[in-house]
Amino acid sequence: MSSTGTILVRPRSGFQPIDLPELWRYRELLWFLALRDIKVRYKQTLLGAAWAILQPFLTMVVFSIVFGRFAAIPSEGAPYPVFAYCGLLPWQLFAYALTQSSASLVANQRLITKVYFPRLVVPLASLLCGLVDFAVALPVLLGMMLYYGITPPSAAIAAVPLFIILALLTALAAGLWLSAMNAVYRDVQYAVPFLTQFWLFITPVAYPASLVPERFRWLFGLNPMAGVVEGFRWALLGKTRPDVALLALSSAAVIALLLGGLFYFRRMEREIADLV
Repeated sequence: MSSTGTILVRPRSGFQPIDLPELWRYRELLWFLALRDIKVRYKQTLLGAAWAILQPFLTMVVFSIVFGRFAAIPSEGAPYPVFAYCGLLPWQLFAYALTQSSASLVANQRLITKVYFPRLVVPLASLLCGLVDFAVALPVLLGMMLYYGITPPSAAIAAVPLFIILALLTALAAGLWLSAMNAVYRDVQYAVPFLTQFWLFITPVAYPASLVPERFRWLFGLNPMAGVVEGFRWALLGKTRPDVALLALSSAAVIALLLGGLFYFRRMEREIADLV
């Protein structure tokens, strides 16, 4: 407050930590935005939630023919369709969350420019819609495992939620960077599909990480989704224990990417309403 009794409101400068109590106060807005995205995704669709199953299932069929039959890619002792579908589930969760979160600020520009709320709510809400698709597609994997007589290891299955969280954190970390950049440079939205496609091929979805030469394993582990996919397969199929060093490197990469994304997002947050 100035000496004349006037209240001056200035944007905060420098690095500002995430205000978790403020995010909690806006939790109802978070759920509202997530529910809105879910309704919009399946509104006036012919197949509805079946798309959440068809996308990974049809991709699994193509992978099984091209990589499993023609290329004879090893699948660590598991039937290749189960191997591929098990890798596609966390990947589809990540890819959808990344695509939605990267475009979330521009898609909600009318809301952002009219009222104040923590802008971090917008990309966070985009992650929750992907969880619905994941929950719909997961029973298909369980049915395939039952058909092939695969029993999840009781000791490892408890780690499944951890790998799901790691996939969401990876999508959030990259989404924070891309959403803030997309508010400034609109051609970022055209680069996201290419980035997602490229990321798919450097992630062990259609092939096991054991095919990567040992000398390049550390570089491969810098991809956070490599640890997620390998860990998810191990937790459900119980075939090959993932490389501890690979998981540690992937987790460290997620943390570094997330901290950098939070820093950049908070730095751009005070300008987002003017840019979008």
